[in-house]
Amino acid sequence: MKKRTPDMNRDWIVTARTLSEALPYLQRYSGAVVVVKFGGNAMGDADAMAAFARDIVLMKQVGMNPVVVHGGGPMINEMLDKLGIKSEFVRGKRVTDQRTVEVVEMVLTGLVNKRIVQAIMDEGGRAVGLSGKDDDLMVAEVDDPELGFVGRPVEMNVQVLRDLYSAGIIPVVAPVATGMDMLETFNVNGDTAAGAIAGALKADRLLLLTDVAGVKDASGEVITQITPDQVHAMIADGTIAGGMIPKTETALYALEKGVRAVVILDGRLPNACLLELFTEHGAGSIIREPRD
Repeated sequence: MKKRTPDMNRDWIVTARTLSEALPYLQRYSGAVVVVKFGGNAMGDADAMAAFARDIVLMKQVGMNPVVVHGGGPMINEMLDKLGIKSEFVRGKRVTDQRTVEVVEMVLTGLVNKRIVQAIMDEGGRAVGLSGKDDDLMVAEVDDPELGFVGRPVEMNVQVLRDLYSAGIIPVVAPVATGMDMLETFNVNGDTAAGAIAGALKADRLLLLTDVAGVKDASGEVITQITPDQVHAMIADGTIAGGMIPKTETALYALEKGVRAVVILDGRLPNACLLELFTEHGAGSIIREPRD
């Protein structure tokens, strides 16, 4: 006969209590559209990839509609090195010429996209990978002529995403866009693509998974809640700087387009998405208009 130790009983009680406390949040997000930008170091780690996929499948299982948008910078760099394609940089940003954008499309829509799809399928979910080119999901134009084929979304056609998640399928989107001209391809920053997709879907949440804990104040402490006006002020006085500027600008754009809230959080944290959505404490920095 199998016996239960007191410690085992205590562990299960804690687990049951956690599930019970999550109920209001499960009800709150039932049917909600949540766009998740996945990137950073977690993409290159098999265990982290599996854990992320498991969280996404759970989100779908409890009635949410997750849409995954991914990056893939390290994989692109690795492939460019293998092919002997040297990159030029302008103001610290890579110039994406014709050869480079072909590699970007190959890596993002092929290797990276299908790896995430497979991970979700392995965890029992249903997923379909696509890029911004599919069904003209994302149409872009040149963002900066000096950077070549780096695009800025100008037209969004997100019905294909609605069709997929309404059918119980998790869309996984590579940030490659079509252009206005025939056979034109643009590389789009992953955060920018996620913000544009979330805005077009009027998503309930946009989660930007990064390699930092969130937006930090002047003393280096993470700010758990912040308003758009505060973000503008912190950018102006230099408190928000470096790589956090484009992330917060993406958040502001998404909010302007109708997203209810944006969260910048550490994707290296175990179960980061679940911690943010289904616990009172949350995770990272939530950016939204002040509540009345």
